[in-house]
Amino acid sequence: MALMTHAPARREADYNALTPEDQDRFDHLMEAADTAGPHDYPARMTAIAALLGLPTGEIRRCGCSCYCPTIFDADHDGHVIEYGQGYNLGRHQCEWCADDHRETA
Repeated sequence: MALMTHAPARREADYNALTPEDQDRFDHLMEAADTAGPHDYPARMTAIAALLGLPTGEIRRCGCSCYCPTIFDADHDGHVIEYGQGYNLGRHQCEWCADDHRETA
């Protein structure tokens, strides 16, 4: 009997691989999540994850200076560059950029 395992869930997405319409949706949802109240924030993160086909989590786009297109779950990966001050979302680097050129605020 053959045993099949499921492929691991994707934990990253490429912003540049999104259609222009989905890039606009993503940008709009991220802006809305940044200023959302505690009752609206989880729904915004869930909508972003669904748009990208990622598990629900703290979705961030890599915010380092090299213009990396990686979108990832900051709960599991990445490096905090700067915490959000007065907003929900801080700046985070994906794990690849953090290993290659770690940034600080």
